[in-house]
Amino acid sequence: MAKANVFNMAGQQVGEIELSEAVFGIEPNQAVVHEVVKNHLANCRQGTQSALTRAEVSGGGKKPWRQKGTGHARQGSTRAPQWTHGGIVFAPKPRDYSYTLNKKVKRLALKSALSAKAAEGAVIVVDGLKLDEIKTKTMKGLLDNLGATKSVVITPEVDDIVVKSSRNIPGVVTTTAKILSVYDIVNAKQLVIDKAALAIIEEVYA
Repeated sequence: MAKANVFNMAGQQVGEIELSEAVFGIEPNQAVVHEVVKNHLANCRQGTQSALTRAEVSGGGKKPWRQKGTGHARQGSTRAPQWTHGGIVFAPKPRDYSYTLNKKVKRLALKSALSAKAAEGAVIVVDGLKLDEIKTKTMKGLLDNLGATKSVVITPEVDDIVVKSSRNIPGVVTTTAKILSVYDIVNAKQLVIDKAALAIIEEVYA
């Protein structure tokens, strides 16, 4: 049974909690995790790169020299790809790189990523993650006390105070229990989870 330590807002350990075997205790499937991370990165691509083909480059309408008798190779245009200022062969054009994955694949990848973090002992549960005011220093102090560096902070709902207090801390990402990203989890060293958010994760993904 996977377990995680529970801390208070002062960074002191106040207990231990058992994690759901169905979410945090499965055998991680690395192939599926790789597929989902690859999908995430593909979906993030803008696909706006563009270059001109020989048909789109300006100039080159006149045949540079006659077909025969010059000793040169025959040429029909000064904008063919082998010429300076010529067009690009198979020029890239704007395109959409995104594609969809099966829901079951994405869910398995998420459970695999969570289980891998639990196995590493990288799941930190906070008993009531609440800040009174927007203050980066307070949030940074909490994460330092928890020993969390590059981490994902998970709250039950969108908490503007936590989000705004965390956004200037390098390597820290905030999210909610119902919108977890496999990429963020794999990319982080620790998961800092509000106790209420943990209950939602276990209920939604079990």
